[in-house]
Amino acid sequence: MTHPHSAPERRPAGIVTRGLGAAIDLGVVLALLGGAYLGLTFVRLLFSPQNFSFPEPGALWSVTAWIFTSVLYLTVCWATTGRTIGSQAMGLRVTTTRGQRVRWSVAVLRALFCVFFAIGLAWAAVDPRRRSVQDILLRTEVVYDWRPDPDTITP
Repeated sequence: MTHPHSAPERRPAGIVTRGLGAAIDLGVVLALLGGAYLGLTFVRLLFSPQNFSFPEPGALWSVTAWIFTSVLYLTVCWATTGRTIGSQAMGLRVTTTRGQRVRWSVAVLRALFCVFFAIGLAWAAVDPRRRSVQDILLRTEVVYDWRPDPDTITP
């Protein structure tokens, strides 16, 4: 029997759990973008109520905002706690292969890979160690970890 305060075994997360976490994170990014749009709309109404019209962002602006927000969100979450809101909900954490918090540079690269090459996640379905392409290239892993403190990660 394990002690209630002992560290649980670090098991690699499967594709379904990772996919559900990613879907939640997509919702978070969309909510952030929606909030930014509403904020911009409110400011526009505040400064010009007589000539108000809803902003109509073009496709280029929308895609650029989505990419920037996604990369920023993922980077900050992974570099500070190792988990996004989606991974928090699913009990996951991104770590180095040694079980440590990822560095900012690795978090940025991983975020860029995940945004521009999201299909790389699918490799976790066939890899025996459940690693995505991003994990293999950057020597990271996604593990089940319900502990709130990222500094309690154990190898």
